[in-house]
Amino acid sequence: MTDDTKHNGPHSGTVGGKTIIADGVVAMTAGLAAREVDGVADLGGSASRAFGAVKDRVSRSSDPTRGVKVEVGERQAAVDLDVVVDYGVRIADTATELRRHVARAVTETTGLEVVEVNIAVNEIRLPGSDDEDSDDGSQDRVR
Repeated sequence: MTDDTKHNGPHSGTVGGKTIIADGVVAMTAGLAAREVDGVADLGGSASRAFGAVKDRVSRSSDPTRGVKVEVGERQAAVDLDVVVDYGVRIADTATELRRHVARAVTETTGLEVVEVNIAVNEIRLPGSDDEDSDDGSQDRVR
């Protein structure tokens, strides 16, 4: 939540009030930004990605908050990411870029100060693997 309360005179042209930013807005912003970083293959652990793949197929949409947890205060936010990286990337460099990019996106979008971005690298995606399309082993029946 950001405090936009203004105590200006009646002729100042500004209107006071509070802006409340939901945790889901911060999580979605962080998740979308994280997926933009080179070397990040996906977010979430194996179980959450498997469940998410089924959910995505049923709802016909993907969940950008999968693998993202946030804590949002009045002026600050903290972000936790569960990450799958591509094989061959330098994990430390990818994590540094991920922190920078996510913090900037959340701050620019919400105005909240990001106090930390914690990253758990849970897996490495190997070349040629395509987890999104092969989770259930089925193929398209109609071409």
